[in-house]
Amino acid sequence: MSLYETLRDALRAETPVALATVVAGPGLGAKLLVRPDAGPLGSLGDADLDRVVARDALGELAAGQTITRHYGPHGEARQDEVTVFIESFAAPPRMVIFGAVDFTAALARLAKLLGYRVTVCDARAVFATAARFPMADEVRVAWPDAYLAEVGPTLGRRDAVCVLTHDHKFDVPALVAALATDAGYIGAMGSRRTHADRVARLREAGVDDEGLARIMAPIGLDIGARTPEETAVSICGEIIALRTGRHPPSLRETSGPIH
Repeated sequence: MSLYETLRDALRAETPVALATVVAGPGLGAKLLVRPDAGPLGSLGDADLDRVVARDALGELAAGQTITRHYGPHGEARQDEVTVFIESFAAPPRMVIFGAVDFTAALARLAKLLGYRVTVCDARAVFATAARFPMADEVRVAWPDAYLAEVGPTLGRRDAVCVLTHDHKFDVPALVAALATDAGYIGAMGSRRTHADRVARLREAGVDDEGLARIMAPIGLDIGARTPEETAVSICGEIIALRTGRHPPSLRETSGPIH
């Protein structure tokens, strides 16, 4: 199968792939197709350059970034004889929302608007229905830890896990399982008092300070959100800020009433 046919099939299947193209320097127009689960296809004209660019392209693909990079003719760093355009075709980022509660629908709608593939998961079949959450790509009836045991290995730094359950029977297993993944954002809803109790339970479950530091709780930015829709904006704003390295005030870092 040719490079272009492989790229076409990957795009149709929404599987991650990156295309590196020489846009200046020797080998102008040469292409290298890179995939996480298979060897590269094509060549940029030099084996060492191919190796270095393939490594860099996988890194950009994991971050979902398209970028121009500069190399020496054999892939040397800090040189600019060869300019390579790395175009990432990443799968949509995922948001897993635990808890089929009132806030879930608003968060799922906004996440879809932002390009996420959304899963709503709850162990209670009466609440976790497609009729209640038609905007979600997937609605699963499962315990959080069981669901994350299934999909956790596929979550990466572009993905988000939001725990909206307010119930330690659900949120503690969900958070423990989420911390075992590479998800870039892990947030949990609840009051400061609820989260203090949750922290104690998480410590009992073996979560250390490093793990606790990954949990954004109370979830969201401190914008005075009250309605489900405002809370969804608060949560998604925090996810964006964490991804881009900005530091607006999160509820986790402030004191006083949440609303």
